Amino acid sequence: MNINTNTNFNNIKQTYLFSEIAARVRAYEAEHPDAKIIRMGIGDVTLPLPEEVVNAMVKACQEMGVKETFRGYPPEYGYGFLRDAISIHYADLGVSIAPDSIFVSDGAKSDLGNLVDIFGNNPVIIPDPVYPVYVDSNTMSGNKITYINGTKENGFLPSPAELPEGDHKGSVIYLCSPNNPTGAVYDKKALTAWVDFAVSTGSLIIYDSAYEAFIAEDDIPHTIYEIPGAYECAIEVCSFSKFAGFTGVRCGWTVIPDSLKSGEASIAALWKRRQATKFNGVSYPVQRAAEAALSDEGISACVKNINYYKENAKLITDLLNEKGIFYTGGSNSPYVWLECPEGVGSWEFFDKLLNEVQIVGTPGEGFGKGGDRYFRITAFGSRENTMEAVERLRNIL
Repeated sequence: MNINTNTNFNNIKQTYLFSEIAARVRAYEAEHPDAKIIRMGIGDVTLPLPEEVVNAMVKACQEMGVKETFRGYPPEYGYGFLRDAISIHYADLGVSIAPDSIFVSDGAKSDLGNLVDIFGNNPVIIPDPVYPVYVDSNTMSGNKITYINGTKENGFLPSPAELPEGDHKGSVIYLCSPNNPTGAVYDKKALTAWVDFAVSTGSLIIYDSAYEAFIAEDDIPHTIYEIPGAYECAIEVCSFSKFAGFTGVRCGWTVIPDSLKSGEASIAALWKRRQATKFNGVSYPVQRAAEAALSDEGISACVKNINYYKENAKLITDLLNEKGIFYTGGSNSPYVWLECPEGVGSWEFFDKLLNEVQIVGTPGEGFGKGGDRYFRITAFGSRENTMEAVERLRNIL
C-alpha cells in the first residue's frame, strides 16, 4: 500500500503500560509455574456485582426476549431513565445537573480519549504522573502538552501557581481527583484555584471523577460543580466501573453543561454531534443495571463493596506507616502510591517484588517521569490476598 498514516502514533510508547506488565508476568510464570502470584497492579475490581444490579440486568434481558418490550438501538446520549437517575445523584451531592447535560457512554476511558475529537489545536496542561489516556490521546492528535509536576513536596497535587512560565490562555486542562495513579485528592480550596485559573485564562478543565465514591473526608469535593464558576469552564467524566463494579460491564457518563461555550460554539452541541456520528449507545440491559446501582438499595450495596476495598487499602497503609515509607492515597482512594524504598527505580522495584515475593504492582514510571521512583498498589484484591501480600511485603520493606 501507499497510504498516509497518522505519524503522531510514532510519538507514543509502542507498548501500553499494562501490556508490558502482563508480558513480564507471563515470562515469570513460564519459569515458575507453581508460584502463587498476587496481582495488585491493574485497577480492576474483584467483588461481584450487587444483587440489585444483577436482578435489573436479568429483567432487562428478559424484556429483550419479548416482542412487546424488545428494544433496538439505544438513544446515543442514553435512555431518559438513566440520565434522570444520574441527575438525581448529582442533586444528592448538592449540585444541579440537568438530565440533557448528561451523556451516557461505555466508560470514562472512552470519553476521555474521544473528547479530543471536538477540540482544535489547543495547548494542553496535564499533571505528571498521570493516567496514560490523557497523554496518549492528545499525542495521537499532535497536540502540544505542558506538564505540571506532582511531587512529594506538593503531595502530588500541583497547583496553577506551579505552571512553568508562558502563555496558558485557552488551554485544555486535565485533572483527576481522587487521582489515578497517586490517590491524592484536591480539597475545595485547591480545586477552586484551578477553576479560578481556568475562568481567568479562558481555559477548559476536563475533570475525571471516576473515583469520587471513595471520598471519605468532608472538605473533598465529589464533583467539580461544587466549585463556583465550574459550570462555565469544566466537563466532568465519571464511571460506574469502580463505584458499582462495572469494569466488565462498561458504563459511564460525561457532563457538559449548556453554559459551556467557546465563543459562539456550544461544547455540548459539538459532543452531541460527535457521539451521534461515532457512537451507537450503551445497551438497554446495561443501562437498567446502572440505574439500579443508583437506587437506594443499589447505592447501599455498592458502598458496602467500596468499604471492603478501603479496608484493604488500610491494611496496606498501616504497613507503610509502620515502615515509615512515604505514600499518598488509600484513605479516599483505592490506590496507594508509595515511594520506592532505598531510592530504587520503579521498574527495578517491580522486578524485586515479582521475583522475591511474587507480588505484581504498577511501576510509577509508566505514568510519567514524575513516577520514576514511585509505585502504585491497588486495594481491589480479595481480603485474603491483600492480607497475604502485606505479610510478604513486611519481610522485604
